[in-house]
Amino acid sequence: MDSATHKTPLWRQLYVQVLVGLVIGAAIGLIWPQFASQPWMKAIGDGFINLIKMTIAVLVFCTVVSGIGQVSEAKQIGRVGIKAIFYFEVVSTFALVIGLLVGNFVRPGAGMQATGDASAVAQYVAPDAHQNLSEFLLDIIPDTLLSGFAEGNILQVLLVAILTGFALQRIGPPAQGLRNLIDEGSHLVFDIINMIMKLAPLGAAAAMAFTLGKYGAAALGSLLALIATFYVTAALFIFVVLGLIAWWCGFSIFRFVAYLRDELLIVLGTSSSESALPNLMRKMEALGCSRPVVGLVIPTGYSFNLDGTNIYMTLASLFIAQALGYELTLMQQLTLLGVAMLTSKGATGVTGAGFITLGATLAVVNPALVPGMAIVLGIDKFMSECRALTNFIGNGVACVVISRWEGELDKQRLKDGLRTKPVSDAA
Repeated sequence: MDSATHKTPLWRQLYVQVLVGLVIGAAIGLIWPQFASQPWMKAIGDGFINLIKMTIAVLVFCTVVSGIGQVSEAKQIGRVGIKAIFYFEVVSTFALVIGLLVGNFVRPGAGMQATGDASAVAQYVAPDAHQNLSEFLLDIIPDTLLSGFAEGNILQVLLVAILTGFALQRIGPPAQGLRNLIDEGSHLVFDIINMIMKLAPLGAAAAMAFTLGKYGAAALGSLLALIATFYVTAALFIFVVLGLIAWWCGFSIFRFVAYLRDELLIVLGTSSSESALPNLMRKMEALGCSRPVVGLVIPTGYSFNLDGTNIYMTLASLFIAQALGYELTLMQQLTLLGVAMLTSKGATGVTGAGFITLGATLAVVNPALVPGMAIVLGIDKFMSECRALTNFIGNGVACVVISRWEGELDKQRLKDGLRTKPVSDAA
């Protein structure tokens, strides 16, 4: 693999192409903002994300069904799910606490003397903008077997895939032909994804150009303290908290991040962790994680393991309170922790979920803080990039941890995969 990598021209490697696209897109957005903020520019970036999204439901279905077929005992699936949820909740709590501690220590909003604007954020705090926990759990059950595929609801597809996998196990040899068809289907989907990924540099460039063209450098500068604090906090979480977890599992978080560099640049450009979900699943398998664990942990993590979103909610909540001149009591901050653990699940899959969950959380902690969301509305797009990156890395680490915990991790493949420079799909 090393010789193949060295023979590949640098310009043909995906991460280089995406990085060049991001630089060109940023330059266009800053130099020609009126051109970059045109609707068709946004459509190019959204189009690339939609192309990836159209493959995710089928890919998750094929991967999970195929993975369950490789499991000798049905109870292993439940065991993996319980371990994953436990891990998600523990690490998510760490993320919430870190955001709270940094917000209290740095106090990025202190002295701003800002005023809120309830009308500017009304759409994000409307009653129908956020699901409560019971509605979220009930929504996991699709109306029909195929409605989850049509709507792109990953948790619904995951439920159908688990039931299908168990059914094929129960039927046994007579269903072998169907199992083979599903296995081949995953190969077909991955080949489609390879074709779509050729457009990644264009999609990332267009998305970056539109973001900077519409919001501009001025929006960044006015709230630079919050943006910088959030990015530094997310970096600390990744390289310290996740770094310690990775060290415990026997691998380097720095090598792991480097291994996912192609996907991270795509996430950075599109502000969407879903744009790299298929490649994450493939790379986790290549890294030695078993297919059943990958198929269960990665899709579930996209709904339950939102480390970046959790850091954002506690940090942004304190920032808004400080900017408006409110001092949250210890009890209010503890309430913030508890409520955020629930609201971060209830708005999953909703457009603008990070901002919607922030509104739901503030409404419970102190309704007077809700209009203050207008302070950070202009920079939320820049914050969403960091949320997506942190969520993405967190789910990758979770997959390795659960695989090792379950005894389903090929440690030699993990070691070799992180040591070897990955060959780009675009090569």
